[in-house]
Amino acid sequence: MARQDRAIRTRRVILEAAASVFDELGFDRATIAEILARAGVTKGALYFHFPSKEDLALAVLHEQVLDIAVRPQQIKLQEFVDAGQILAYRLRHDAIQRGAARLAIEQGSNHLDRKQSMSAWSSFVEGLLKEAKARGEVMESVNVRDTAELFVGAFAGLQMMSKAFSDQGDLSHRLTVFFEHTLPTIAVPAILAKLKLDPERGAQLDAELRSQADGEDADGGEDAAEAGAALLDAAP
Repeated sequence: MARQDRAIRTRRVILEAAASVFDELGFDRATIAEILARAGVTKGALYFHFPSKEDLALAVLHEQVLDIAVRPQQIKLQEFVDAGQILAYRLRHDAIQRGAARLAIEQGSNHLDRKQSMSAWSSFVEGLLKEAKARGEVMESVNVRDTAELFVGAFAGLQMMSKAFSDQGDLSHRLTVFFEHTLPTIAVPAILAKLKLDPERGAQLDAELRSQADGEDADGGEDAAEAGAALLDAAP
């Protein structure tokens, strides 16, 4: 178990190092040597997890979607808003999100299948909107797939603009403005009035999610220790 945990941690260290290099240099200019230097691991350890630079980049793109979670809310459409604000916050503070964001919208390199990342994000958002519509929170006339793809495309554009003007510093504000202009065409009026669009909400929710994850990790460690102790007690 300890070896498996160490392998998981090593993989994450490599991913975060690669993401920071991709964020700064882009895919084409990034080198394995620079990633190794940032990660502080051996070449063998890196290639054990990722056979090539392309595999590393695809893993970073995949991790971007896995990293996003939202706390359950009474209003499902609030979770849609929250997912956007959490991502906007993490694009200022999280290496994986920043690296994946550049990889997803970077022009020039033809070595990466960016469609997979965009499709995963669109599916994630579409799932939230479908459930919100089933609950009666979204207008019947709304096409949820088109709306999900509109959001993902618009977010990519907002992200590029925010990067140019403030290195993502004003992205949460820009996203709030986007929501203020688009949600009235999506949400039923009674739900719209209850939605929380505060641009600082992303930071608060991210802190709550990380605290919850830390608590679950601690509980898992205690459970493993208790299981190990029980095995020792049962040993002849």
